[in-house]
Amino acid sequence: MPLNKPLTSPIVTHSLIVSGFHALSDPIRISVIELLRQGELCVCDLCDALEINQSKLSFHLKTLKEAGLVNSRQQGRWIYYRLNISQFQVLETYLAGFHPNYGVLTPRSCCE
Repeated sequence: MPLNKPLTSPIVTHSLIVSGFHALSDPIRISVIELLRQGELCVCDLCDALEINQSKLSFHLKTLKEAGLVNSRQQGRWIYYRLNISQFQVLETYLAGFHPNYGVLTPRSCCE
């Protein structure tokens, strides 16, 4: 995806960015993301790996899902989660707009 091409409408993009970074602001959710980098996992595997109960994990998975960072599918009685790479690309594109030279312009006086 070219960096100069708009992702979608500014309002939708802003909402995706805000919810994405909010979802990434918790250590448990970061741990979930790290586990899912290896591939799709069911809730029971995530609970075991994180050593937390299913109700606590469900709260964090809901936040990640609402932010669009993970997708889920149900198979039998288990729900499987996987990363939604396109939402990570939205965040990556946003961050790519900040580079080492950002803000290294000639200083301005206030109220010019």
